[in-house]
Amino acid sequence: MMLPELVGRDESGVVVHPPLSQAVGYVVVVVIGLVIAITMIFVTRLLKRTVGEDNRKTEMFMTANRSVNTGLTASAVVSSWLWSTAMLGSSLVGYVNGVSGPFWFAAGCSPMIVFFAVLGISCKRKIPEAHTLLEIVRVRYGASAHIVYMFLCLVNNLIAVANMLLGASAAITAMTGMHIIAATFLLPVGVALYTFVGGIKATFLTDYIHTFTILIILCYFTVKAFTLEEVGSLGNLYELVKAAGERSPVAGNEKGSYLTMTSKGGILFGILHIAANFGLVIMDTSFFIKAFSASPKAVVPGYVVGGIAYFAIPWCLGTLASSVVLGLENNPVFPTYPRRMTSAEISGGLVLPYFAMTIAGKGGAAAILIITFMAVTSTLSAQVIAVSSIISFDMYRTYWNRNATDQDVIRWSHYGVVFFALLASAFSTMLHYVGVDLGWTLYMLGVLTCPGIFPTVFTILWKRQSKAAAIISPLLGMATGIATWLGSAYALYGTVNIVTTGATVPCVWGTVVSAFSPLPYSVIITLFKPENFDWADFRKEKLAFEAETSSISDRRNSSVARADIEPIPELSDADSQQQLKRWGRIAAIWALATFLGHWVLWPLPMYASKYVFGKGFFAAWLVIAIIWLWGTLFMVGFYPIVDGRYQLLTVWRAIREGRHRKPMTDESINGSSGSGEATPKIVQGKVG
Repeated sequence: MMLPELVGRDESGVVVHPPLSQAVGYVVVVVIGLVIAITMIFVTRLLKRTVGEDNRKTEMFMTANRSVNTGLTASAVVSSWLWSTAMLGSSLVGYVNGVSGPFWFAAGCSPMIVFFAVLGISCKRKIPEAHTLLEIVRVRYGASAHIVYMFLCLVNNLIAVANMLLGASAAITAMTGMHIIAATFLLPVGVALYTFVGGIKATFLTDYIHTFTILIILCYFTVKAFTLEEVGSLGNLYELVKAAGERSPVAGNEKGSYLTMTSKGGILFGILHIAANFGLVIMDTSFFIKAFSASPKAVVPGYVVGGIAYFAIPWCLGTLASSVVLGLENNPVFPTYPRRMTSAEISGGLVLPYFAMTIAGKGGAAAILIITFMAVTSTLSAQVIAVSSIISFDMYRTYWNRNATDQDVIRWSHYGVVFFALLASAFSTMLHYVGVDLGWTLYMLGVLTCPGIFPTVFTILWKRQSKAAAIISPLLGMATGIATWLGSAYALYGTVNIVTTGATVPCVWGTVVSAFSPLPYSVIITLFKPENFDWADFRKEKLAFEAETSSISDRRNSSVARADIEPIPELSDADSQQQLKRWGRIAAIWALATFLGHWVLWPLPMYASKYVFGKGFFAAWLVIAIIWLWGTLFMVGFYPIVDGRYQLLTVWRAIREGRHRKPMTDESINGSSGSGEATPKIVQGKVG
């Protein structure tokens, strides 16, 4: 696809040969993927043996027994948005629009994540036994609404995964020469394997490992970039970017400079991105699953900390990578020299790979290969578990087998993992062959992901929304958004094709209409016959599987964990509700503050001032971004360890003692259980 903004570039010239061999690509995608999968399978079995976490039980497989703590929740939240698209896309928009692009990319993500804490804690308070968003819709509105929202969520998941796979496979192909279709089909293999066995807890654990590794590499880039002789310092980088703007001024930017927040293309992308990301977050079942999996007291701090920490990743990486590429594009050290990047390379997301190759050669290419692989597999695992939950809970258990057992639901979850991995790869391949790439999906996905935003929020927060409004408004919104998108493309460019429908303005109009038209639709339809839904009806619905009697081996294994965790008195239901309401108020305050900071107080005065960065301001801008990124590294890397230290200690003790302890007999277990001593309980929030 050729972005209309880049029409006129020379599309011929030097071909950039992959710096790494195809063998390296296959080793990373297949072998490392399988190694990670086998490791996660071993870890989940170890957790079963030492602390009684049995992934054959539905509640553990799907929600980790709703006991994940703050640190691991925050890490998983960062990972949920650490798409390969985020790294490749933020560099892309930085190259096209200048410093405003990565900022608006980050500002389009963080407020959404923090706002989701409001929805997450509301679900914890109103329907604590839910496994998916769709269960909430079904309980409130019935089967017809349930089917409509199932369609909306599946569309969201499919377009999100296609966006990831298109960008990741293009980057892997550019680095190794591996066939793009092979990359598209092989990337989900390891993900499907460890998700198949480990469920959501395996997803949390791989999220942590992958995200920590990615952030280490990104922080390495922030140091390595300035050791390159051609860059040298922040001041010299500023001069290089300034000169790039003089050679090739940016239409719509103040004085044509890359060094300004006064950018028409930048702010239009920001509007498009924030609307699209509202849809990606709220209509993504994986976000709800992670909220359901967190302990009640971990939801709000986990999402707030994760959302704020995440901001640095696209902001810092996108600014640094695009600045280096813009500054050195006419230098012999750049891979495409003596030509500029083609629009196909830019839209394919190759700004970041070329940045890494410029500053670190083959080592940089290998680093991009690793972080792309880890980012796409980590985020893909969340999407896979989300779709498998829809298939098992919302299709199979709801319509095909209402008396499904644990084993039945787990089996259908496994079917869902395999089915969606194959479907996503096949769909992405189809998009590739019709000429769609990362740039196109990045700009237009909001048209399809946004229609359910307000009806879904109202389902959880507004008791007056009627069933008719919940069903009709998102469908009308999608129809209106698609019509606006295609109509704008035709009106502006005289034709409707891949190029014109991927342009900024049609995508902005289509996304905004798709996101916001359901708001008046829902309100107007509701006014004809408003409901007065009783939130207590949610709590009457029994959605969780009843706890089964533990086997002797389960009791034996869990006894090790119980020995190391002190009993904590449980709160009454009234006290618990008060605490959850308090967390809801805190979440609302943080959501408002984050939105105002990232969208009003910080960027808009800079846009209105028409300020072009000076050398000192640019240096401060980038230094703050780098410090923030390093802070994110320490938060993601060490907070989960500190927060989960009790369980880590329990596992370590169990492993150490298990080597010398004789197997416990049935009599010893029964005897200890009948001794009259109270057995301490593992309290939610203490398990990592």
